[in-house]
Amino acid sequence: MLHTKIPQIDEIVEEAINQATLQGEPQLVCIVNQIDRTDSIAFLDRANKIDKHRMFWRSADEAFVLAGVGSAQRIQSADQHRFNEVESVWNDIQEKAKVYDSINEKGTGLVALGGFSFDTQQVNRSPWEAFPDNQMTIPMYLLTNKDEKSYLTTNILVLEEDHAQQIIHQIKSDQQQLLNGIREEVNLPHRSNTEEISPDKWKVSVEKATEDIKNGELEKVVLAREIRLKFSREVELAAVIENLSNTQDNSYIFAIESGGDYFVGATPERLARVDNQELVSTCLAGTAPRGRNDEEDQKLGQTLLQDPKNRQEHDFVVQMIREAVEACCLDVEIPKSPVVYPLSNLQHLYTPVTATLEQGYTLLDVVGRLHPTPALGGMPQKKSVDYIRSHEVLNRGWYAGPVGWFDGKNNGEFAVAIRSALIQKNEASLFAGCGVVEDSDPEAEYQETGVKFKPMLSVLGGY
Repeated sequence: MLHTKIPQIDEIVEEAINQATLQGEPQLVCIVNQIDRTDSIAFLDRANKIDKHRMFWRSADEAFVLAGVGSAQRIQSADQHRFNEVESVWNDIQEKAKVYDSINEKGTGLVALGGFSFDTQQVNRSPWEAFPDNQMTIPMYLLTNKDEKSYLTTNILVLEEDHAQQIIHQIKSDQQQLLNGIREEVNLPHRSNTEEISPDKWKVSVEKATEDIKNGELEKVVLAREIRLKFSREVELAAVIENLSNTQDNSYIFAIESGGDYFVGATPERLARVDNQELVSTCLAGTAPRGRNDEEDQKLGQTLLQDPKNRQEHDFVVQMIREAVEACCLDVEIPKSPVVYPLSNLQHLYTPVTATLEQGYTLLDVVGRLHPTPALGGMPQKKSVDYIRSHEVLNRGWYAGPVGWFDGKNNGEFAVAIRSALIQKNEASLFAGCGVVEDSDPEAEYQETGVKFKPMLSVLGGY
């Protein structure tokens, strides 16, 4: 049931058609209602019958979920200044849109969800043909679950030739399906094949990188590798999200559907969040497995804290984030030493960063400065990205890029798209990387990436 506190939809649509006719351009209309509590995964599953462009976001540290379907408008840019260009288009959209929102809650109203590729200059598009270098989407329908309340945002791009009753009928039909439609309970299919892509070649690339680092070409580089899976039938997006949500408690759960392909993941790594001008970022680098019991778990955590290679890798990230955040923030606070951050399958070195965003700067300004951090690219930043482009044995696409959301109230959050998979019908590509420094051992790094594959492998049919 919709709890309506805005003008009737008939009036809103008629007015939008009149404005589109007068101004000679489409009118974006945004309507927000509080609704009865609605399950986000059921909403996402029912949306499959409406549109093949779905989006999902679950916060790692608060009761906050976004589930979107369809596209009222998309913002794309292949420009090297893509973060600034996206910001510019977003500002123009906000200025022209007509928003009916008496709720005024974070994540309601005009909201864009999506992400950015790791590197705009990678030539080989396979297997990422369905994903442009960046895509931020204002969904037609957006469910926002915050604490115990649910809100539905409806975004309509109205053209002057549109017929009001046709639009209204479509909206009511879609809302009925999304909120009350029958959900088909779907389980994950059987995994029929697992293939590691060029593991020996990857180890050789790690060995080559250590030599290049010793020769002074760069200080650190992150090299990723790929595992490909096949299944007995097509993989349903809602089933993956449900499984991730049930097993990855301290992670951001995300999904972006584009052209029928899904990019999904459960990442522990926040890039940046802005809430009422307060910025939070995260330094997360250095990895160890979880123990079989509390004693072993604590021992592995202490070993991680004291390991020179992991501490060096973590410090690279801390210093780079400090520099990026100080360029556009006040009151920057960073603890002197990291702590261990436990996840379901892994534990990491963790240092939080808090600050106040200066007036005139936005979340995308921070994301553009931070991406890619040394935890995903290396040091120095440009040299490491160039090195990855030339030497890595895969095309990262959106893997290790920023993925997240922002709204018209200057709130938003982006995470780093690791612990992720690109799912294409009955196949999936999984990605994991590790930081290579001068004393890295190829076999040890190979084993570390194996540990990092576990969250997605455990969801997609076990290890």
